[in-house]
Amino acid sequence: MSLLHALIIAILQGATELFPVSSLGHAVILPSLLGWPIDQKSPDFLPFLVVLHLGTATALLAYFWRDWLGFACAVLGRGEAETVRRERKTFWLVCAATLPAVIIGFTLEHKLRAFFGVPALAAGFLIVNGFILYLGDRLKQAGIKTLDQVGFKTALIIGACQALALIPGISRSGATMVGGVLAGLTHKDAARFSFLMATPVIAGAGVLEVPKLLKAHGQIAFDGGVVALAGVIAGIVAWLSVAGLMYYFKKNEINALKPFAFYCWIAGALALIALL
Repeated sequence: MSLLHALIIAILQGATELFPVSSLGHAVILPSLLGWPIDQKSPDFLPFLVVLHLGTATALLAYFWRDWLGFACAVLGRGEAETVRRERKTFWLVCAATLPAVIIGFTLEHKLRAFFGVPALAAGFLIVNGFILYLGDRLKQAGIKTLDQVGFKTALIIGACQALALIPGISRSGATMVGGVLAGLTHKDAARFSFLMATPVIAGAGVLEVPKLLKAHGQIAFDGGVVALAGVIAGIVAWLSVAGLMYYFKKNEINALKPFAFYCWIAGALALIALL
């Protein structure tokens, strides 16, 4: 993999990880479409992608630092009683929503790794992702709940939706946002919850995979400086992406996910035509 390829994938990762369009699906499809000499079935390819996810996790922490500081203060019992109650409840909801992804991820990751090197399959699931987003908007409830009013059972269900992202083409943020709006959250609150629960999952995956990358000796394991630069680029683009998305969802509540559904249908269909 060349420096140019690494940086392009980093930009792609930062732009698509938080948008509900599947960053993993794009990372699998694009190199094949452009004929890049990258072995996507190599055991080194996934760890490289996870390094980019570390950049994304850092961007999420930087954007939502006030939330995480509020959680820390609430757990320590610092602040007004009502604020402590609300923030502590939200923190435990995030923790609960994280558990299903961790358990399912550890159980199924190795079984689903074979999908990572099949671009046509990723393109097909990108189309499926479009239907998930479209139906989520069609079936959503009125946004009548605040985040701290969500129950722990609902949080677990929304968290389980993250596991769908193990399939290239299915968006983690898209699936969890749909779960949130179906539970009665506004698009803005559903997006915030999605991004908060994503932070420990993405960061945890990176911590586990980085040692594998450093020990690898395959095609992807090139200059560590290039890998680090790619992670920084992914983080910067991810911060801009989450800032733009939160502004978009604040201004758009009706059919807010449908534009992304249309994109997934078009991009997935065109990729399938080109690949088959």
